[in-house]
Amino acid sequence: PFIKKQTKLKTRNYCSFLNVSLYSVQNEDTEQQIIRETFHLVSKRDENVCNFLEGGLLIGGLDYKLIYRHYATLYFVFCVDSSESELGILDLIQVFVETLDKCFENVCELDLIFHVDKVHHILAEMVMGGMVLETNMNEIITQVDAQNKMEKSEAGIAGAPARAVSAVKNMNLPEMPKNINIGDISIKVPNLPSFK
Repeated sequence: PFIKKQTKLKTRNYCSFLNVSLYSVQNEDTEQQIIRETFHLVSKRDENVCNFLEGGLLIGGLDYKLIYRHYATLYFVFCVDSSESELGILDLIQVFVETLDKCFENVCELDLIFHVDKVHHILAEMVMGGMVLETNMNEIITQVDAQNKMEKSEAGIAGAPARAVSAVKNMNLPEMPKNINIGDISIKVPNLPSFK
């Protein structure tokens, strides 16, 4: 849900942030029109006006509202149906931005662009299927940290065979081992002439 101020709209990723229901958009041209219309509606507004407005024609008109917050050069925009609480969504945006700031340590536009998967994961911890699941920033960060640890451990398992062979090369063994066991992983050592 972010748009960069005073620059060209850069990627389709912005569109996937704008509205969870944009999955129903069938083609890229329509997505780009929605992004342009949203940017036009939000960016032309004065700083002293409220942070919600009716959606444009492409967004759904009176049935949908754009709720946004402006931080530095970024607009964070959520498109919701008319039954949603504007103040609740503003609070959700605030929690989202604060969570991003904690996860990325002073979040900037480049963090959002180059780590779009992590941003999506954070948003998915907060909202799923159009329902707000979690607004406790500490709980969201705990879940994101758990995901990061799991990803690191999976990367560690994938690299275990190479580390095991490297460790064997650095050992002074009188005889070549047939198997190397690391936790639950058993690696059969091929018949090699010598490591030395």
